Order: sequence, then C-alpha cells, then structure tokens
Amino acid sequence: MDLRIFTEPQQGATYDTLLTVAKATEDLGFDAFFRSDHYLKMGDADGLPGPTDAWITLAGLARETRRIRLGTLMTAATFRLPGVLAIQVAQVDRMSGGRVELGLGAGWFEEEHTAYGIPFPKEKFGRLEEQLEIVTGLWGTPPGETYDFHGKHYDLTGSPALPKPAQEKVPVLIGGHGAQRTPRLAARYADEFNMPFSSVEDSERQFGRVREAAREAGRAADELVLSNALVVCVGKDDQEVARRAAAIGREVDELKANGLAGSPAEVVDKIGRYAEVGSRRFYLQVLDLADLDHLELIASQVQSQL
Repeated sequence: MDLRIFTEPQQGATYDTLLTVAKATEDLGFDAFFRSDHYLKMGDADGLPGPTDAWITLAGLARETRRIRLGTLMTAATFRLPGVLAIQVAQVDRMSGGRVELGLGAGWFEEEHTAYGIPFPKEKFGRLEEQLEIVTGLWGTPPGETYDFHGKHYDLTGSPALPKPAQEKVPVLIGGHGAQRTPRLAARYADEFNMPFSSVEDSERQFGRVREAAREAGRAADELVLSNALVVCVGKDDQEVARRAAAIGREVDELKANGLAGSPAEVVDKIGRYAEVGSRRFYLQVLDLADLDHLELIASQVQSQL
C-alpha cells in the first residue's frame, strides 16, 4: 500500500511552503507528492498569497527532491493545449530524472476559468479524450518520426513529437465517478484509476466497472493500479483529532464518515477496508500545510503499520 501526500495549494500556499511539505514527504518515507491544478480558492479560505501553477511548481520540486514521485490530481485539460502539455510534462520528467506522473481530467470549476480568462467549453469530455490521445501519441512517436492528429477539437500536422520524457512511459492517471465513459477512457489510456473522495461502497462499484472495461479492452483486470484520494486528519488522541479538524474548518464526525480521520488505529482499519475492494494506493489530502507534525504522525503510526 503506497501512501502519497496530496496538497491543495489554491487554498493558500507559497512555493516555499510546498517545498517544505515536499521535502518532509521525502524525508518521512512517503511515496509521492501530488498537488491539485486549480487557480481559484474554494470555500472560506482566503487563498493568500494566490495560486501557484501546478507544472511550474513541480518543475521546481523536481530539482529540489531526489526520490519521491511528483504529479497532479488532476491537471485540467481546459488549462493547456495538449501539445504544450506534452512538452511541459516531458521536460519536468527530465528535470526530475524520471519521477513524474500525469493525472489528467476534463476540468470542472467554471468560476476559476471566468476569473482568469480561460475558455470553459461546454463539451469537455471529448476534449479530454483527444488530449489523452495526443499527449500519449506524442510521447510514443519514435525519434525521427512525426506525429499527426486530426480530431474535432485539435489538429496537429508534422509534429516532431519532442521532447521525450526520461521515463519510457510516464504513468497516466484518470479518475472520476462516471459510470460508462470514464471507465472506458481509463481502460484505454490509464496506468492508474483514482476514485476521489468516495466511500468504500462507491469505490467498489466503480473499481468493478473499471476492471470490466479493462477486460473488454483486452487488458488484464489487475493491470491498472486502483487508488483513492481522501482527506486525512489523524491524532494521537481525541483532543488532537479535534484540534486538527478545527484547523481545517471541518467536524470530526464528518471527517470520520467521509475521510481518513481519527486515531492511527482507526485510520489503518479504514484503509484496510478500501484495500479489501482493490485499492492499492492512497492520496492523503493534507489541508493544513503548516502542520508537519501531522505528517510525522502518519508516517510513524499509520504508514509503519501498512
């Protein structure tokens, strides 16, 4: 079972804060540091000092870390042209020595597009599918050959399909709750399927759909890594759990129902229930980035028991 740290910098974080958390992630033995790809805060947070761009941040972290994997949950397809995204991710992968993973989603938060002048198309899923085809197609084109793509949303002619990533294949993550199109898309393009903020029961249903779609696509049902993303709030006792819940503006009972919250033993038990339905990796959504003691507790009392 891999544990990965997942941050939401649009809620308020500088690059230096993210660097501190990423270094703690590495020092404490976690598998990876991931971040969201958003430009506007959500809820009651002030969002100060303002957003940091996901791939610029990861480029910096690529040079400042040595072991952990680096990636996004999820890069918004609405933010970048697919050819540009392929170049960005390949370059960051080179900068990291081959430690990058690309989570790619359709994009959904209309207000952030309006706030920063980014077009928000009505038809997003088709664009996502074409982006996945193009990005993976560019990376997979042999050196010296060119890549063409003529779709409904994007048109590429005679692309040199450069640069190439350091990895032979950059892992691609797809996630979501869609019952039909999402599993089929994951079966075609993904190395990992992520179920965000969902119960054990909903995860089990969606994992079953993904496995079936993989079989229909001619892939082994267990070829895709299945993972979950959940908010985390762990304390050595009830008082510490309550303090950490209050720091992120949440209620303990709600966090226990919808996330990984409580004592280390409670969290280990809940992770076990997800593991029983096929989850092999967890993205721990850490919302208080100043609380490094929280990460240390998870590493010593949760990760050590998995």
